Amino acid sequence: MAKPPESTKTSLRQRLAARARERWPQLDGITVRYHGEFAYVAGQLSDGTPLPLMRLRYTGSATTWGFAIYRASHDDYEKSILPSGYPTGTPQEALDCACGLYLGNTTAWIDPPSPTNQRAQPLALQQRSLSGQVRDVVHHW
Repeated sequence: MAKPPESTKTSLRQRLAARARERWPQLDGITVRYHGEFAYVAGQLSDGTPLPLMRLRYTGSATTWGFAIYRASHDDYEKSILPSGYPTGTPQEALDCACGLYLGNTTAWIDPPSPTNQRAQPLALQQRSLSGQVRDVVHHW
């Protein structure tokens, strides 16, 4: 895969910094360094200590990246699956996954329930009358 263009690098830094400010107050900042198709992401703790978090792999899109978690026990990165079940996702999803692990807050891995099976208005059901005509019947639950 090709290296990310400068515009994508800028976008990635901005997305990660915004998410860190929004969700991870334990971090004073985010640093991103690049090597080829990879972006290495570390957090900065309030005492100045760097906290390696993850490696992102450029997939050709500024919004979807491959994910590898930093393994402190081995001082390396291992390809991983995000809580969504996919090996790729947004930089924000990846940051939440890594910070959930390293900052001890696994609620970052839980998605809010999907409202796809809820309706704001009554359901309309079609019923056949005795004469064979179809009519809409509204049920209120």
